[in-house]
Amino acid sequence: MSKQPAPISPLKNFFAGGFGGVCLVLAGHPLDTIKVRLQTQPVPKDGARLLYTGTVDCFKKTLAKEGVRGLYKGMLAPVIGVTPMFAVCFFGFGIGKKLQQKTPDDVLTYPQLFAAGMLAGVFTTAIMAPGERIKCLLQIQASTGGQVKYAGPMDCVKQLYRQSGIRGIYKGTALTLMRDVPASGMYFMSYECLKNYLTPAGKSHNELSVPSILFAGGMAGIFNWAVAIPPDVLKSRFQTAPEGTYPNGFRDVLRELIRQEGVASLYKGFNAVMLRAFPANAACFLGFECAIKFLNWLAPGL
Repeated sequence: MSKQPAPISPLKNFFAGGFGGVCLVLAGHPLDTIKVRLQTQPVPKDGARLLYTGTVDCFKKTLAKEGVRGLYKGMLAPVIGVTPMFAVCFFGFGIGKKLQQKTPDDVLTYPQLFAAGMLAGVFTTAIMAPGERIKCLLQIQASTGGQVKYAGPMDCVKQLYRQSGIRGIYKGTALTLMRDVPASGMYFMSYECLKNYLTPAGKSHNELSVPSILFAGGMAGIFNWAVAIPPDVLKSRFQTAPEGTYPNGFRDVLRELIRQEGVASLYKGFNAVMLRAFPANAACFLGFECAIKFLNWLAPGL
């Protein structure tokens, strides 16, 4: 296994993680909108057709009805959240690695990297859960054909708080944890694994080429979502449902989905997710690595 890179300062980690997160949102949000709309579309009545027959159909109808801006609905919430979220995410991953090292030079095994990644998922949930709730509500409101309820992210927060207090804003936190803890473990472990595989013997990770970083980051996104899709479907459905629809939480969502649409419904939006996962996460890790190199050049002693 190749030598691990030197530890990064928290300040550099914050800015680099934030930049990587912004790159991810810009590259991947349109397909995220398609994914959420596919996951939350209502079951058609007898004889009626589905609102969207698939990823391409949803993309075409969104463009026709709302234009390009429709694909970026709800983007402000994740953009606002990405800087602290990715800073906390990479910080949590670093803490997870450090807790398992006996000495700073210890090279962690892949199960240890997976465990460190899971800790990163726990760290990010406090920011991720409300951001996901707001994003999903904004993404679906124009696709339902009804009246637009929320004028924007802040209006959404205000209305949710008036209706249900802080619990309304954090609705779906348990499902966010169920999605992000194992998926983050897979995310970081697969990225580190691919970096090790792509790094020539005797070389440092810092010498990886841009195509190698893009490939490792993109595949990490694929592996992440392979684990995350089923709980993500449950989370999207639960977070966008009217209050009181699922009194027993995700168990009610799971039972309803399987009863009405079968086990395959847990993979709704699969094509949109996988189409988005590679470019979005390739952009994220490339942005992160480039920002770290720039900050190391700008302030090597920081």
